[in-house]
Amino acid sequence: MPLPWPAAISSISRLAPRLPSSSFLKSGIKLVPMASMEDGEALLPLRRKLASSRICLVSGFSTELLEVRSEAPAFHVLVIPGNPGIALFYKEFIEALYQLLDGNASITAISHISHSRKDRERGRRFSLQEQIDHKLDFINQELRISEIPLILVGHSIGAYICLEIFKRHPNQVMFVVGLYPFLALNRDSLTQTIIRIIAGSTFLNVSASYLVSLLGSFPVRFLRTLVRKLLGKSWSTTAVDAVCDNILQYHTMRNVLYMVLTEFAEFTEEPDWEFMRDKKNQLALLFGTDDHWAPLSFFKLVSEKVLDLDLSIEMEGHTHAFSCTEAGSLWVARHVAALISDKLKIQLNANS
Repeated sequence: MPLPWPAAISSISRLAPRLPSSSFLKSGIKLVPMASMEDGEALLPLRRKLASSRICLVSGFSTELLEVRSEAPAFHVLVIPGNPGIALFYKEFIEALYQLLDGNASITAISHISHSRKDRERGRRFSLQEQIDHKLDFINQELRISEIPLILVGHSIGAYICLEIFKRHPNQVMFVVGLYPFLALNRDSLTQTIIRIIAGSTFLNVSASYLVSLLGSFPVRFLRTLVRKLLGKSWSTTAVDAVCDNILQYHTMRNVLYMVLTEFAEFTEEPDWEFMRDKKNQLALLFGTDDHWAPLSFFKLVSEKVLDLDLSIEMEGHTHAFSCTEAGSLWVARHVAALISDKLKIQLNANS
């Protein structure tokens, strides 16, 4: 049975101890060391509460949600995906996080508009700003009436979306966690250069979208085998299903590439360092060791621009697509649960 606030804090702290860390560059920056496979496997019991999917209308747009609801939540965690923005990718992650928080939080992962097969929206494409507005509308519609605190967890471009939401709802948002955050262009990345060329060319992005839709027309069993072979055997069944059922659709790929194009246009300017400095006590970022979307060069820049910000580097090699493997989902869930536990204890001590 979930515990009432603030009693939930001590329970969360027991279930999600902070992983050992060591100083790096400056105080407040942590290297999170390797953990054994047994550690990852021991995170959750075999029986756990499963996330459920539902479709809701947000400002007239069909929106796919993945939820784990608490009977008596002390706070709400909203998970905002990267791009592609498909909630199903985060199923194991939110189930693990719910368990680690001892059922004291309701957790919702929200898809981007027209990034799944269930919300084609008549072929319309949506920009980064429109996806941000969509999440703001969802909060106003579904979460604004609640008096419990809101914690935002954003992956990749989702971290940027979280920061923009934080600017609009500074009183409701208690804490923001950015996972492998895409907050600035990496001009040294060949991958980003190629993606920018494809996204910026009508011929190339239409051709790419038709190609993936052609793959999506193959028999299901063959398609799943092909996707697993191309993306890696470590990818979970849930992640493979998300790719086969959603990404391999013409309208989804068109929206993915259009959103990428508007992301690159937005990031011609510097990140909002002043806002990050002002809110540094309510912000934490997790980086990987080999991630062109959130490279360690940007990690170093953030550490210099925003002193004493809670920064960590994951050293286990789960990659940017952490939520596509069960091991990555469980490890990152433990890290996020520990961050939330620390933040709640600090807030409780400040109010006592």
